[in-house]
Amino acid sequence: MLMPMGSLEGKTLFITGASRGIGLAIALRAARDGANIAVAAKTTEPHPKLPGTIYTAAKEIEQAGGRALPLACDIRFEDQVVAAVGRCVETFGGIDICVNNASAISLTGTLDTEMKKYDLMHSVNTRGTFLVSRTCIPHMKKSANPHILNISPPLELHAKWFAPHVAYTIAKFGMSLCVLGMAEEFRDAGIAVNALWPATTIATAAVANIVGGEQMIARSRKPEIMADAAHLVLTQPARLFTGHFYIDETLLADHGYQDFFKYAVDPAKDLQTDFFVPD
Repeated sequence: MLMPMGSLEGKTLFITGASRGIGLAIALRAARDGANIAVAAKTTEPHPKLPGTIYTAAKEIEQAGGRALPLACDIRFEDQVVAAVGRCVETFGGIDICVNNASAISLTGTLDTEMKKYDLMHSVNTRGTFLVSRTCIPHMKKSANPHILNISPPLELHAKWFAPHVAYTIAKFGMSLCVLGMAEEFRDAGIAVNALWPATTIATAAVANIVGGEQMIARSRKPEIMADAAHLVLTQPARLFTGHFYIDETLLADHGYQDFFKYAVDPAKDLQTDFFVPD
């Protein structure tokens, strides 16, 4: 059982993929506490199918009560990550929290997955998570309560999760393997490393454009459920809570949340269970 929620006031969060969706929702929840947010993402110009840019996200964060630093950063490239982390530390004085949210997805079978798509998913998901964490950790060691949170699934190695889209699953589980290893590697340093995954599909651009269109969006929950769950994890004592694979609904229910209808895009629709959620 986690402890009662604290505040992220004055904390600095480096969040990848924070220009929209779950990453932005986590940023806005932290901003309401008065946190500093580094918005590390690729989108600098409006895209017809991808709402939001690093600049619109920064404006929302500041309107919510936080301080924002928009950083154009493609996490596939080490020089860009190093530069972005450096600017974050220079601007805010350090890094307390790293949220590895950026992800690439292609729900294709082996013969339909071109190698450039395979490379993209692994470069963003597994390698990007490793690279961003590795770059942030030296700074996080100076924090009083450092956390890494990966938006990745529980490590349940069943064929049903791999067979339909083995390339994507390997890439996504790679993020979770980082949790498994880094939580133990940095336990003595007091850095918490955890994973958070949604029980249902979340209304994001990826779900709308790749997974299931508007019909799937109607059966999804809003990103705010992930933000509330993330906030609960990130306000815990890092030395006491590490190496866990949390499911948003289960975590929140265990801590007294009862009104889950407020998260539904359409409360009249049956919710769609997300990939990788244990039975």
